[in-house]
Amino acid sequence: MGYASQIRIDYLCDPFDDSLQKAKKIMEDFRGDPIIKNSEPCFLTDENELLLHVDNIDLLVIASPNYLHTPSLLQWGLHDITILVEKPIAVSREQHDELRALSSSPEWKARVWVAMEYRYIPAIAKLISLIPDIGDLKMITIRENRYPFLHKIGKWNRDRAKTGDTLVEKCCHFFDLFRLITQKEAILSKVKTLAQRGLNYQDEPSEFEIPIIDSAFVTMPFENNPIQKSATRPIGCLELCMFSEGSRHQEEIIVTGTKGRLEAYLPENKVYQFFRPSYELWRDRSIPPPLSAIRCEVFDCSNVREIHSIESEIPSHRGYHYNSTAVEWYHLLNEMKRYQKTGEFFPQVTLEDGLRAVEMGIEATARLAEDADDVK
Repeated sequence: MGYASQIRIDYLCDPFDDSLQKAKKIMEDFRGDPIIKNSEPCFLTDENELLLHVDNIDLLVIASPNYLHTPSLLQWGLHDITILVEKPIAVSREQHDELRALSSSPEWKARVWVAMEYRYIPAIAKLISLIPDIGDLKMITIRENRYPFLHKIGKWNRDRAKTGDTLVEKCCHFFDLFRLITQKEAILSKVKTLAQRGLNYQDEPSEFEIPIIDSAFVTMPFENNPIQKSATRPIGCLELCMFSEGSRHQEEIIVTGTKGRLEAYLPENKVYQFFRPSYELWRDRSIPPPLSAIRCEVFDCSNVREIHSIESEIPSHRGYHYNSTAVEWYHLLNEMKRYQKTGEFFPQVTLEDGLRAVEMGIEATARLAEDADDVK
């Protein structure tokens, strides 16, 4: 993990003994790692037993199956503790509403940071930093081309009731990015969805009558900015394909404004910035603009510390999300230090951010369910 001087693992809790045994083996295999070397964790299978140790825990990491996130937050949220919780933080309207109600009440004491790692992917962070250069935002397209969901314990990620379906489980990351990029809320009443099911997992024995979503288009408008000259609202489109192994790009984010366009590609980890030609450079509008009138800049985002302006060392392993986990933990640990000194805690990804992203996914799925001609 890195950050060896700041982290010690005191407890590992999982109701599945097989998972705990694997965790023990990993710790044995990496006994030379400074964090593992300094840790002698207590292994537990009962979360209620772990809750008895709440006063001894500085940071609780919730990385359980999706449908368990809300029940855990409802318990731990009543205590003075910092929590890093995996997305999505809820999988249904009922969970969403219950969590929103309790977290808004005087009973709530926890400090919550939602693990939306995509915000910290270098190319995405660079794209966001360049948005002021392209004028008023008009269009945002996010596309993911990937392999199907991997196997999880008890097939929970094949169960719509335990995941909220794919647009909640997988896509709340992207709905969070839509909000971050636009700095606006989606108009949920105008969300539209087309989707397909039943292509993946056909060779797996299944007790689920309706399979989870394999691919989808989701479109949505966003609230307008009253100071913009144009009355046109920004519009967004999410495209997801869970059966596109081998695609050149796994993630693509394209943001178009009145003055230009930004394109981020992964795993290429580069951002392309294009500027619209002025009238002086493109006078004859009966023909396409000359290549000389199109200005383009390319940003290589492979230097994570440079992109995020981090001067100190951070773990260099790349992981699955282009070292974004290390950046997320860098900011989280710094915020925890600040809380110890000042009593103030300002997470970069708040509980409200997590709830809003889930709400968008739930609404997108509901729009599909309301369609009598649900695409199969």
